[in-house]
Amino acid sequence: MAGMVSKSVLDDIRFRCDIVDVIDAYITLPRKGTVIKALCPFHKEKSPSFTINRQRQIFHCFGCGVGGDVFKFVMLYEHADFPTAIKILAEKAGIPLEYEKGSEPSSDKQLLLTIHEEVAELYHKELLNSPEALVAREYLKKRQLTREIAEDFMIGYAPDRWDFILQWAQKKNYPVAKLDLAGLVVKRAEEGGPHPYYDRFRGRVMFPIRNEQGRIVGFSGRTLQQDPKAAKYVNSPETPLFRKSHILYALDRARREIVETREAIICEGQIDVIRCHQAGFKTAVAAQGTAFTEDHARMIRRYADGVVLVFDSDNAGRNAALKASVLFMQSGLAVRVASLPQGEDPDSLILKQGAPAFAEALAKAVPAIDFQLNLLLGQENIRTEMGMMKVSREILTTISQSPNAVQRDVLIQTAARRLGVAAAALQAELRPMLKNSIQREASAPPPALTIHPPLEMMLAEHLGACPELIALVELYLPLTLITDPLCLRFIEVVRDSIREGVELMHLLGERDDENRTLAGFAAQVLSAPSKTGLDGSHREVVESLILKFWRTELQRRRTLLEQDSESATDEQSRDDKMALASQLTTDLKRLQRWDTGESVLLHYQGE
Repeated sequence: MAGMVSKSVLDDIRFRCDIVDVIDAYITLPRKGTVIKALCPFHKEKSPSFTINRQRQIFHCFGCGVGGDVFKFVMLYEHADFPTAIKILAEKAGIPLEYEKGSEPSSDKQLLLTIHEEVAELYHKELLNSPEALVAREYLKKRQLTREIAEDFMIGYAPDRWDFILQWAQKKNYPVAKLDLAGLVVKRAEEGGPHPYYDRFRGRVMFPIRNEQGRIVGFSGRTLQQDPKAAKYVNSPETPLFRKSHILYALDRARREIVETREAIICEGQIDVIRCHQAGFKTAVAAQGTAFTEDHARMIRRYADGVVLVFDSDNAGRNAALKASVLFMQSGLAVRVASLPQGEDPDSLILKQGAPAFAEALAKAVPAIDFQLNLLLGQENIRTEMGMMKVSREILTTISQSPNAVQRDVLIQTAARRLGVAAAALQAELRPMLKNSIQREASAPPPALTIHPPLEMMLAEHLGACPELIALVELYLPLTLITDPLCLRFIEVVRDSIREGVELMHLLGERDDENRTLAGFAAQVLSAPSKTGLDGSHREVVESLILKFWRTELQRRRTLLEQDSESATDEQSRDDKMALASQLTTDLKRLQRWDTGESVLLHYQGE
């Protein structure tokens, strides 16, 4: 992707997306100084060890070791690959993506996207035109989903045949293996048959599922059979394109509206979302065939400050709303819950009573803590000591999930008012819960750090602090003595940045791979505490390191000569090897100091 998106676009993204502003949109940062410290979002800790350097445009955590540039942060936080991080940042900055001539994406991933787009079109045409799809059109008519709605959301129909997609793909010369990878066909359990695959979706109304960028990445098929054993919905499996925890239905349509209103409507089903959009509630989204996850909450957090949950009014819907409330609260979102009339969902309410009735339900949505209290007060008698303790414990457990102290205080005040107790009493009960939570989080060890050779790391750190000293390295130290691949790549970039007169961070960004490995290593190197001071200037330290590299190398050579001399059968050969070993011993003594060792370095460097 780095080679596909034009260099000018990547440069523009780096220039416009200040790393402090980008990270601050995800986690709250103190806005003081060039170097900012905060609690790390990638591991649990009590004291801040996560640093952001505005001048160098890098971040690094001294606790867990993660670090890199603005692209790397988005990749880590969003669980995204490099191309997706580019798209997210380009969208934030309002930069259209441009590709280098002839290098548009042509990978398997792009082929899968093309297949999905064409299959969606195929299913859609079947729905509109095929006599076999009459049962699907009747179903949509019964659900009051008009032809215009079907066209707007590209709803389709999968014929009730085992090889409809297989035959289509054969005409298009698409390999069956790619259909399997896309989740459109299923491999039969029995081996050796004439037809090893069959269509996954058969006899179903098809809802294309799009990612945030509006590309079709999967499908959800609604059965038209009355068979109680048949699954009501069949969804695409996990594929390279489709990960349920990273998909929110209709987010591609809703996100701009969400940005404007700062609140998203969270529904349970696709038809609920479609009905909401058609009725003018264009911030509605839904999870795709799974419960809400932390990743879903993070996705919403990019666009909104709060959510309003509109789930089914049955017990399952209420329980799902409670679980989702906690999840969204943990992500720092304000959460409201709308209560619908018994037996209604957004689709049915809008159809029966119109958009104003749904708008009224949204307007009357209560904070999540009120919603939970309403349920608990219907189950427990708080006039009894036991009932009050049980309800307060449940409520405080929910409040403790919020990472925001202001939000916790607001929720405490609400709970205190509803329960008729002092807010101070609830605060007193909350404190040990928060303390225990912090202790549990702090006790979790951070991920193991990658260990690089100390000598090579020190050299990289000093060259990062003072790149001009690469001239010393070029003159006295062959890079073949650098054994760590990342240290070597970093030092080579320092060298080339001086040769080409290009800013170091810019060149590091250009030379990085799609995992942003070099950016992560550079952040570790450039964030290291200064090694100067009592140890002398950068130049003196680099001179000392060069001497140490050579002493290590000459000691290795001497050991090999001594071993060879012991096994030598020819006396002259043995004497020659011992003489060379003796010379190395002399040179090693001279390499203790720069003034006596410089000529030795030039001798061996010239070999």
